[in-house]
Amino acid sequence: MRAHGPAARLLSGGTDLLVRMRKGHDFPPAVIDLKRVAELREDVTECDEGLRIGARAVMTDVINNTSLREHFPALIEAAMVVGSIQIRNRATLAGNLCNASPAADTAPALLAYGAALNLVSERGRRHLRLDDFFTGPGRAAIAPAEIVESIDVPLPAGRTGGSFQRITRRHGVDLAIVSVCCVTRESGDARFAFGAVGPRPFAVTVRQDAPIEDALTHASPISDLRGSDEYRAAMLAVLARRALNTAVERMRMARRA
Repeated sequence: MRAHGPAARLLSGGTDLLVRMRKGHDFPPAVIDLKRVAELREDVTECDEGLRIGARAVMTDVINNTSLREHFPALIEAAMVVGSIQIRNRATLAGNLCNASPAADTAPALLAYGAALNLVSERGRRHLRLDDFFTGPGRAAIAPAEIVESIDVPLPAGRTGGSFQRITRRHGVDLAIVSVCCVTRESGDARFAFGAVGPRPFAVTVRQDAPIEDALTHASPISDLRGSDEYRAAMLAVLARRALNTAVERMRMARRA
């Protein structure tokens, strides 16, 4: 990375990078393959805050992990709709975040669960909240010489309910027109996170009994090939209510269990 400078590209799953290269949208002077870097793990382990997902973990690893399925069901729902089965077998969770697409499927779920990134460089390591990671379309707060080492997702203190919802033009092979994740807690808080309705994925916390519009105030949908701004705004409210209702019901079921 030092030798080739900031224009070099890191390769892990390659499901975004190779597509851009083949279409002529990206001409890096060097592609640095991370798949055999032993220090970048592909498993899910326990850490002080909760669970730590290695940077080389692919979507299928996330979906099949028992601990993630138990504590973070909305993340599983988001990972299950990333591309096709073949893509999920190659695409890494870390890469989905580093691509910094406003429509990244796993970003809302990880934001809603309060995830953070562990970054490493020659200067050392730093811990960065995912809320502070996305800075704009395709832009993230990661230095050219930094690599995502792992993703930490804190275990909830009490019972929670979670739900991920999205709308696409075609199931499984298209970017989201709108995506919403909601995580409810016994304290009465509901944390919403949104994708494809602004220049970056973002999250906001409101009370579960607050008007749904309170959670939508930071959305700024645009019109593009996938949908108009009016359609996005209308569907955002629908999906937010649906996600909240599902999350609350799942929390109630967890309480009974």
